[in-house]
Amino acid sequence: MLTWPTPYIPQLPGRGLPVQVRDSSTDRLVVAAAGQDATLYVCGITPYDATHLGHAATYVAFDVLGRAWRDAGHRVRYASNVTDVDDPLLERATATGVDWRDLAAEQTALYAEDMTALAVIPPDVYSGVVEVIPAVVAAVEVLLAAGAAYRVPTPDALVDDGLGDVYADLTADIDFGAVAGLDDDTMRTLSHERGGDPDRPGKRAPLDPLLWRRERAGEPAWDGGSLGRGRPGWHIECAVIARDALGLPFDVEGGGSDLQFPHHEMSTSHARLLDEGRGARVHLHTGMVGLDGHKMSKSRGNLVLVSRLREEGVDPMAVRAAILAHRYRDDWDWTDESLRSAQERIEFWRRAVSGNGGPDAESTLAGVRAALADDLDTPTALALIDDWSHLSLAGTADPVEGAPGVISRTLDALLGIRL
Repeated sequence: MLTWPTPYIPQLPGRGLPVQVRDSSTDRLVVAAAGQDATLYVCGITPYDATHLGHAATYVAFDVLGRAWRDAGHRVRYASNVTDVDDPLLERATATGVDWRDLAAEQTALYAEDMTALAVIPPDVYSGVVEVIPAVVAAVEVLLAAGAAYRVPTPDALVDDGLGDVYADLTADIDFGAVAGLDDDTMRTLSHERGGDPDRPGKRAPLDPLLWRRERAGEPAWDGGSLGRGRPGWHIECAVIARDALGLPFDVEGGGSDLQFPHHEMSTSHARLLDEGRGARVHLHTGMVGLDGHKMSKSRGNLVLVSRLREEGVDPMAVRAAILAHRYRDDWDWTDESLRSAQERIEFWRRAVSGNGGPDAESTLAGVRAALADDLDTPTALALIDDWSHLSLAGTADPVEGAPGVISRTLDALLGIRL
């Protein structure tokens, strides 16, 4: 799958610091990438309502991680996916009378336009689920052969050949539960709310996740070899794409906090069983973005779309600044006031860097680097730019030629905000 254009990333003097992040699984600060190579997998969109502010906040946050890694001298390899066949997508296509493939293509293209406008660096590996179905089939066959998966009778399958749907047997993974650390009742409730089927008859255990869904009438399906025609389950898709793109273990698996369970719990379990590895070394989750006190979500219908903001003439850099005004792992509400504040901030910075000279920028650059190394503390980083800008406009500091350019490049290279 084609990505969007890579934004220009200016060079900065010196080098950034090792980035520490708070691992969602342990709630401890850890070094995000211990070696020269830094590997990141971020779960992508299901393309039927792209791109709302919750999406944007997630991808901007992990973009900052990638930028901080690059500034620290890492070789970054970033992979992501598009879930271009899934129940919510098919349901939306049916409800609107649009072919699911056309809907997926349209929304994926819109997402790419939004990411381009927000100056998000594209993934090195960007895969649609439809593109990797043979690899998923092979992975499910491995799990079946190892006794880590089983078949469930499927009387409503289009072909009654006795093969049935395939589910993972979670008892095969002694470390299941380590990603989210939840009790059984909570996991069962969240599974029901987030796409699972804990009450399905024939399963060995309520939480066992779907690996392969046999073809039903009116649903898309692909050749599944010994599995029969069908399509993949949600979690195995990301496990396979991440493994094939990055190898195992990789450094960071990221996404919104609503993906910690079941999606990241299940995909990490699949990865462990497939390759006797750990999957992701660190799990990192962004907070939920709300509107009027409620989580912004497709099901609630309270989405603020990046594309609509752009159509209204909103500067995408102001959208990005509004996102980065919040700590990535905190929940927060999008408001008109937060956007106005970000717009005013951008204009304030532009005025401050408009001259040839200004206050010395070395300490500001060092401070921004230190803030990002401290669990991607973007609010502090932005406040440091504010402090420099106040001094610049006050004209009380001895001017240093080229300092405004350093500030502009710092904002661009590390925070992705182009003035």
